[in-house]
Amino acid sequence: MRRTGRLTPLDLLEVGLLGLRTRKTRAALSALGIAIGIATMIVVTGIPASSQAALLRELTALGTNTLQAVATPDQNPPVLLPEESVGMVARIGPVTRVSAVANTHTLVRRSDRTDPQDGSGLTVLAARLDLPSAINARVRTGQWLSAATERFPTVVLGSVAAARLGVDDTRGGPQVLIARTWFTVVGILATTPLLPDIDRSVLVGWPAATDFLQFDGHPTVLYVQAFEPSVEAVRAVLPETIHPEQPGQVQVSRPSDALAAKRATENTFSALFLGLAAVALLVGGIGVANTMVISVLERRPEIGLRRALGASRGQIRGQFLTESVALSTLGGVAGTVLGLVATAGYAAYHGWPVVVPLSSTVAGLAGAVLVGVVAGVYPSMRAARLTPTEALATT
Repeated sequence: MRRTGRLTPLDLLEVGLLGLRTRKTRAALSALGIAIGIATMIVVTGIPASSQAALLRELTALGTNTLQAVATPDQNPPVLLPEESVGMVARIGPVTRVSAVANTHTLVRRSDRTDPQDGSGLTVLAARLDLPSAINARVRTGQWLSAATERFPTVVLGSVAAARLGVDDTRGGPQVLIARTWFTVVGILATTPLLPDIDRSVLVGWPAATDFLQFDGHPTVLYVQAFEPSVEAVRAVLPETIHPEQPGQVQVSRPSDALAAKRATENTFSALFLGLAAVALLVGGIGVANTMVISVLERRPEIGLRRALGASRGQIRGQFLTESVALSTLGGVAGTVLGLVATAGYAAYHGWPVVVPLSSTVAGLAGAVLVGVVAGVYPSMRAARLTPTEALATT
């Protein structure tokens, strides 16, 4: 019986790559098929992930981690939140920010010639310096109150308040009349989507409200930002923390509907990723299998010659399987790079953060190798079954 020599892994790799080196154009076109499949997988996971990151960032900016605490209304006598409640809430572990406003129960007018009882439906609030960061508010024009201005008769207007008072700009130092004191407008806020009460408010510094408007120092509304996964837990302990003596008289808003939308979005995108990735890999695998079957049919003379020279069925099988895996790996690397570039370009064009799940990149490379193995099994077995005479008969 004739014995054939054994091929080392390096010999097998060299033989497997021989077909790719001698048919460079065909190898490139074949690798392009798997590259497109893997690139598709990267793109269909990376672009939605980047879009999701941008959407979640916008939802977070709406206040998904923000709670509001107020005293129960219409009580006799009225319930007053303790002056030290802001400091007590700040000591809760998952709380990241806390601020407050207080109703001064005064009216604001654009001119001293208007009806003294007409406040234009606006509320004059005492505000703390850290309020904008606690409610994700942004100053549209001018500036927010500072340590230098909060003690003086200066105000910041909400977007609706500015429109009703006829103040479009802070240049020139426009003034509004609150009670009997003229206050200079130093800033106007942009619209706060989840806090329409702030849009309809005239915001005065906490010390200025005490000095000029007889403010008693008790907050009316506390705005609390917490670590998002702990929002519900923080909500549960807020009443006892804010008013230990009368926790039942403190009402805390439920988490924003935007939080539920954010979590639902995360689940929806996750399911979408899996479905699209599976389709992309399937398409790539079919392309490689088709390429390898055609390669076996066209290379029958080569197979017959190698078999006549003593190559075993296992060596023929290993040659074509190695070629299939190498082809898929090259396509996988090229597809991964192509997918990353396409995702980054698309995300940058839309102003999204570039997010490519690491699992997608790893799955792309590993999937290419796996696809090469699976797609090369049938062609390699078909090539190994050819006898020398059968293969050479096609020459």
